[in-house]
Amino acid sequence: MLRTPASSLLRKGLVRSVPAAAASRASSTHAISNPTLANIEKRWEGMPLQEQADLWMALRDRMKGSWTELTVQEKKAAYWIAFGPHGPRAVDPPGTNARIAWGVAMGLGASFAIFGIVRAFAKPEPYTMSKEYQEASNELLKQQKADPITGIASEGYTGKGQVQSPPKGH
Repeated sequence: MLRTPASSLLRKGLVRSVPAAAASRASSTHAISNPTLANIEKRWEGMPLQEQADLWMALRDRMKGSWTELTVQEKKAAYWIAFGPHGPRAVDPPGTNARIAWGVAMGLGASFAIFGIVRAFAKPEPYTMSKEYQEASNELLKQQKADPITGIASEGYTGKGQVQSPPKGH
């Protein structure tokens, strides 16, 4: 297939002209002006999103070429835009940790208060939780010879059996 230069294709009307912004981006052989990059660290957050995007695209296009052609200002701006403390990497405002600590303390206090209130108005423990009832259950199991190999009815058993509660009044 024969290749035709872009200018002749343009003259024949087979290719549309490229917008000026895209043409300047594509041929980004000139450095970005120092006033544009000056004090970028302080201006970045206040810049409109479109300007931020345009500046980043221009820097990205410049970085596609040889990095030796980049100015020091461009290298610093590109690094700051990529890794600087802005957006999701921004430093938390002062007092954030104290606010979090107070929130956690208030949450814990509220949970202990709710626990105490529920505990104060709870019904008494069931009668099966008394030590006397559990000891009576042990005696019944021994009489019935329940689990005679390893359990409470076995010879030399030293476990507590069914007893799990302290004596009444403790």
